[in-house]
Amino acid sequence: MFEVLVFVYENYWRGDACPELHQLERKLSAHGFEPDEIHQALVWLDGLNVAAQTTICLPPAAAPEWKPAPSDASLRVYSVAEQDHLGAECLGFIHFLESSGVLPPALREIVLDRAMAAPGDAGDPVALDALKIIVLMVYWRFGHEPDALILDELCDDTEDRVAH
Repeated sequence: MFEVLVFVYENYWRGDACPELHQLERKLSAHGFEPDEIHQALVWLDGLNVAAQTTICLPPAAAPEWKPAPSDASLRVYSVAEQDHLGAECLGFIHFLESSGVLPPALREIVLDRAMAAPGDAGDPVALDALKIIVLMVYWRFGHEPDALILDELCDDTEDRVAH
């Protein structure tokens, strides 16, 4: 499924440029993706579209409050199901994005919803690379391009990095 999502992200630069799901299904099939992968990705994208249609989230230029500093009084408590499905690594990455001011609460909830809808590997938590694709797809759907450093963090393979 994630290979299909990456293909969609790379070929349709904005969520509003993406064709309707039935047209997209034909294009994905023509590019050789397996029917099961296409179906999973289309169901997942449909869920993203529903979440986007029910969420009002303005880009930073239109609403400076879009990137508020976290309040000391607020706390997001993750359910046991979220903790099990996402794991410590993914939850830590979400916290990193929030504390960096690039993932506002409304988008965080959509990321969490879509991550919970992502298939897991036999009880293992969602892989961090899969979560990064989910975050990119949520940004993509809202037409928000993250700054270069965050984009690098989302797209770069961190396994080969050397700490300074």
